[in-house]
Amino acid sequence: MKIFITGGAGFIGVNSADHFLRQGHDVVVFDNLSRRGGPANLEWLRQNHNGRCTFVEGDIRNYDALTAAIGGADVVLHLASQVAVTTSVQNPREDFEINALGTFNVLEAVRNHCPQAATLYASTNKVYGSLEDVGIVEQETRYAYADFPHGIPETTPLDFHSPYGCSKGAGDQYMIDYARIYGLRTLVFRQSCIYGRRQFGVEDQGWAAHFVIAAVLNRPIGIFGDGKQVRDLLHVSDLIRAYELGIEKIDELRGQAFNIGGGAANTLSIWTEFEPLLADLAGRNIPVTRGDWRPGDQRIFVADIRKAVQRLGWQPTISPADGIRDLYDWVKANPTLFKL
Repeated sequence: MKIFITGGAGFIGVNSADHFLRQGHDVVVFDNLSRRGGPANLEWLRQNHNGRCTFVEGDIRNYDALTAAIGGADVVLHLASQVAVTTSVQNPREDFEINALGTFNVLEAVRNHCPQAATLYASTNKVYGSLEDVGIVEQETRYAYADFPHGIPETTPLDFHSPYGCSKGAGDQYMIDYARIYGLRTLVFRQSCIYGRRQFGVEDQGWAAHFVIAAVLNRPIGIFGDGKQVRDLLHVSDLIRAYELGIEKIDELRGQAFNIGGGAANTLSIWTEFEPLLADLAGRNIPVTRGDWRPGDQRIFVADIRKAVQRLGWQPTISPADGIRDLYDWVKANPTLFKL
């Protein structure tokens, strides 16, 4: 198959490209290399696959560039995105142009140039908003839902908060509607806290990798709130298995949205439970500075992944403890990649 990956030099994109190249598929990486780590990821991909990967430098905001590169694709993984809520607040126009207009461009390119392509969209759990009406219980080291032991399901009403939520949510809904109106083979994955190797996490996005990088390189770590905030973590290898199953079952499942996250079995509070794990790996206590709660910061988000388990035949296999240990070992072995 020919697999076209927007944002293919990013963290999820490069791991996906590597996986599909190892399977013998033709892969086209479409990326503008604006994200930190992108050029290094691309070079790693080229070295690992003897130049077999095709790279096209382009921007999803440029429809002509997309159409020139996407023709003949059997699969489109749309991963290119502006990824931070804070950045979307600072520059909502750019956020809209990348996430909403960029996704619209991808759909139009598929509709006009490869309408049979299986098209998977990396959406976000932020489409559910702040979930202010969901009951939360404070426990010793974490927060928990009062009434959702399995997490938040796809039946939860969408409630776009922040420019980022609006722009990603617009793409999410366009993907679903293009399956309904034009018959495209689209699938939406509302992803939660993906982490793993080749992730260049920063404070505003990719928090697990950011904490690991800071611990390895003895850089300061700051947290906002009390550190009991809970997230469900999903290793990138498990995410890519979900992509594979989505492609395999695209005709059965097209036009649907799935929560793809660690689920209730793979949760950690971002500091009270994450810090002991990190301290054990580093062999020392990890100092931290604390700041006030940020507006809109969720006490807890856990995705209910039972629909994916039932319909995709998928579930996570890598625990946070094992996945974070693997990420820590990779960062420790590659410190030069993280020079400021």
